[in-house]
Amino acid sequence: MNNRYIHRRRFLKASAFALGGYTVTSLDVLRSWANQSEPIDAIVIGSGFGGAVAALRLAQAGVQTLVLERGRRWTLTEEQNTFSSLRAPDSRSFWLNSSSVPLLGVFKPAAIDDCTGVLEVLGENGIGVLAGAGVGGGSLVYSAATYEPTRANFDRVFQGSISYDEMAEVYYPRVRSILKPSPIPEDILASDYYRLTRITLEQAANAGLPGKLLDMNLDWDVVRQEISGERVPSAIVGEFLYGNNSGCKNSLDRNYLLQAEQSGFVQILPLHVVTDIYEMSEHRYAVFCNQIDEGGNVLQKRTFTSKHVFLAAGSMGTSKLLVKAKAKGTLPKLNDAVGKFWGGNGDTLGLRVGLPPTNPSQGGPLSAVIEDHANPIAPTALQPYPKWNETRQDYLYSLGFSIGSAKGSFQFDPFTNSVRLTWPIYDPEIIQLRQATLKTYQKLNQANTNSTYQPKTARVLDEITLHPLGGAVLGKVCDFYGRVKGYKGLYVVDGAMIPGYTACANPSLTIAALAERCIERIIADDFV
Repeated sequence: MNNRYIHRRRFLKASAFALGGYTVTSLDVLRSWANQSEPIDAIVIGSGFGGAVAALRLAQAGVQTLVLERGRRWTLTEEQNTFSSLRAPDSRSFWLNSSSVPLLGVFKPAAIDDCTGVLEVLGENGIGVLAGAGVGGGSLVYSAATYEPTRANFDRVFQGSISYDEMAEVYYPRVRSILKPSPIPEDILASDYYRLTRITLEQAANAGLPGKLLDMNLDWDVVRQEISGERVPSAIVGEFLYGNNSGCKNSLDRNYLLQAEQSGFVQILPLHVVTDIYEMSEHRYAVFCNQIDEGGNVLQKRTFTSKHVFLAAGSMGTSKLLVKAKAKGTLPKLNDAVGKFWGGNGDTLGLRVGLPPTNPSQGGPLSAVIEDHANPIAPTALQPYPKWNETRQDYLYSLGFSIGSAKGSFQFDPFTNSVRLTWPIYDPEIIQLRQATLKTYQKLNQANTNSTYQPKTARVLDEITLHPLGGAVLGKVCDFYGRVKGYKGLYVVDGAMIPGYTACANPSLTIAALAERCIERIIADDFV
């Protein structure tokens, strides 16, 4: 395959028409822009777990690949000050106007200048959603938990359409070979910083529930340096949502994406926000994007074309692009399943009080899990996490997962030229997920009540998710290898292909493993 070098193209003057006071790009204008495009062998939209996997494997196959990433690069510095902190958020914290979105007091409106920060906060209909922004996608802001689901839970989600044996024997290990996750070492676990982890495991054992250490995508030697004072405190003081300054987190820009760029076959363009995808002719697509500065200002409009386009903008980004393309007629053959079967992984944020001293503000990002997969309402899992500003020593916060119905859906609004998610938070089947989590907390509280401590559940919130999944689901919008139905050469390789839940586990490992499975077949069959 011929190598092609990507050149900065001339500025294209925007042509659009006004509709209802909002600007909407016309189909005729998109056709005109597509004719002035820059051809690429393969385009990957997004650089999170799915996009990073696709980029590396395409590079290894000798495919000249362009990765379009809306966010900036977050290069670690010797001064260890790349990211902002939870204690002092600033313009690096939030993606553009996200700092103005109030979500349950977790994120309060803040007077922060609009900037291309690392975390996007989306206030959708019925739910708030968090998403990473930057080269590395969600890996920049995730907890680093690398958690493989059980066979029973996996089959409950995928209903036999994906072989668990194949995933467990081939694709999960393939991802681990790159990320190299490991559980917290004994010496770090024994430190006072991780008291909440030890308390969690003790409470699980008292309740007869399985509790275990998580494989974490962290460099534990760096965490040791945090403890010794050689590195800036980051993981040990609960930092992760805005990034980790110590360098403890093995984000994708340090493995998959690094290897892809080093191959010479991959170029990553940061600060390129994809706005539309258009089928120019059979088996060729135009991808339209705005090149922006770090303030979100559009510097120029750019168009690239390719026979192979991989959507990896995360569940929210990919779903919104496809729903918009169907509604505007740029991809008119998309079926009616586009934008449906979305869920938030059953995420809950829970608080128990009245426990032995937990040191609740330290020790993170995560390190352990309690599994209540036999819960009669729905399988659940709980993972303790530190809350950086908590002073009550009897508090313990946990992130919860469950498995339920993927009832979320996306709708296009022609007046704003935008797509919005609706989540039926008061649907009985959705409420059931919260009830399942409450039941697990009840088991823990009853088993750990004694004359000294009487733990209680203070609250369980289910109106926010860190793990959006679905909208372009395997077997519905795509075949079972991510090929979009009706469109040869168009693929989905991110969390959008998963029907709402990753089987009572953190999604990153399963997203990456499914992407490995998809790209292996696509390269073998579609690049011959």
